[in-house]
Amino acid sequence: MGIKQIIQIEWMDRVVQMLLAGMSESDIRKDLDEYLTDQGTKAGTGKRSEETKKKAIGILGSWFPKEKELVPFCESALKLAGSTQPSEWLPLHWAVISASYPFWFNVAKQVGRILSLQDKVMQRQIFDRLKEQYGDRETVARVARYTVRSFISWDVLKDSDKIGCYEGTDTQIIHDPNVAILLFESALHALPEGKNALGGLTNNPGFFPFQVPLLTADYIAQKSGRIDVGHYGLDDELLKLARVYELSKV
Repeated sequence: MGIKQIIQIEWMDRVVQMLLAGMSESDIRKDLDEYLTDQGTKAGTGKRSEETKKKAIGILGSWFPKEKELVPFCESALKLAGSTQPSEWLPLHWAVISASYPFWFNVAKQVGRILSLQDKVMQRQIFDRLKEQYGDRETVARVARYTVRSFISWDVLKDSDKIGCYEGTDTQIIHDPNVAILLFESALHALPEGKNALGGLTNNPGFFPFQVPLLTADYIAQKSGRIDVGHYGLDDELLKLARVYELSKV
C-alpha cells in the first residue's frame, strides 16, 4: 500500500523543479532529506525521524521510479511539467503517484464513487469499502487515513463541519489531451490487469478531482505508443498497456 505519510503537494513540486533543473537522483534525495528535516523543525515537531523521512522520500520518488516500465511514463510526465506552470502540475503528480502506488488510486476511486452519489463522504464509508478489497486490517485504515489527509493537503477534498466527514472541492478542467492520456495510462498501471474500457477510464471515479475531456481510442493510440487499443462486444473499446510493457512486468 505504501502511503505511510501525509504527502504535501509542495514536496512533489520541489521534486519536479529539481528534476527539471537536471539534478541527479542522489542529489535530489539528499536535498529532500535536509528539506524535510527543516520542515519538521519549523513545524515545531522537532527533527523528523529517519524512518519518517524515508517513507516520505520513497513516495516522492514516484517521479524517478526504479520500475523500468514506469520510466518512460514518468519521462513523459516530466516533459509535460516542463511546458506548464507549477499551478498546473496537480494532475501530473496524481498520475505519477497513482501509477507507483495503486492504493492511492483505489482510495480515490472509493472517494469519487461516494461523491458521485452524495455531497459528503464519511471516513467510515471509505474505510469500509477498502476493507472489502484489502481485508479488515488496522493497516488499511491507517494508510487510508494518510491518503485522505494527503487529498485534503492537495485541496481536492476538504474537511466538513463534522469530524470524519469530507466534501469535494472544485474540479480542475483538463484542457491538454496529453495530460488526460497520462492520467489514463496511470490508471492502467494501477489496475492489476493493465487494461480498462475507454468509458471506464473517462468516467473513472479515481479521477474525481478532474474533469477529463472526451477522447477517442484511436486518438489516444496515435498520441501514446505505450497504450494499445482493443475491442470487445459490439462497440466497446478497450485500452491496455502496450505489449512491451506487459512483458516487462512478467
